[in-house]
Amino acid sequence: MTDDQSKFIEKQPKNPQIKDNQAQSTGLQSQPTNKMTKNPEPQIKKVDIAIAGVTYPIFCPVHEQEELLSAVSYINNYALELKRDAPSLSQESILVLCCLNLYEKIDANKRSEEDRLQQNKQSEALLNKIMKDAQSVL
Repeated sequence: MTDDQSKFIEKQPKNPQIKDNQAQSTGLQSQPTNKMTKNPEPQIKKVDIAIAGVTYPIFCPVHEQEELLSAVSYINNYALELKRDAPSLSQESILVLCCLNLYEKIDANKRSEEDRLQQNKQSEALLNKIMKDAQSVL
């Protein structure tokens, strides 16, 4: 799903026979590649996604494709709302606003989780105090 992965895929030889023929003509012999490795590489698939009417090619591990499409759906819906509300915004501005909105949501969830953890600690401390007080009375 990253640019590095797309560069890797795009740099693979287009015609492997040419490489083998060149090796044979120079007297060099290519060694066979071992296709069975202990940690197989994840299969990467090119997925064309559309956000606010613009299509982007994304290279994504096959096992993450469903999650990618779910994210695209969410982002596309939000981008289309922005485009409807402000039709003069450029695609770049729409995507920047989407990013800022997503960051705001992530940050709010993070703060909520931290607040819940703090409340749980306070509740646990209060419960422990009540239990100690109850044991001393008994």
